[in-house]
Amino acid sequence: MAMQQTLRALADPIRREILTLLRQHRMSAGEIADHFSVTDAAVSRHLSVLKEAGLIADHREGKFIFYELSTSVLEEIMLWLTELKGDDTNVQGE
Repeated sequence: MAMQQTLRALADPIRREILTLLRQHRMSAGEIADHFSVTDAAVSRHLSVLKEAGLIADHREGKFIFYELSTSVLEEIMLWLTELKGDDTNVQGE
């Protein structure tokens, strides 16, 4: 997954809040929409962006689709950020 697409998905505060909700447990689109004062269509679009970025996965159960956090992409970003930050213990000793 392209990091640019992932970072773009994370830039929106509603999408970050959706990720926080899904960190607790999987949820249906309706359950997620109940937490926001935007249209169901807007929530659907946010879910689509998060899914395309690899940040969430969906699973159909009967007539419902449940969304859950996909941590592999987040782990990749955290690893990259840690590498970018570097080891600053050497900087303090100089």
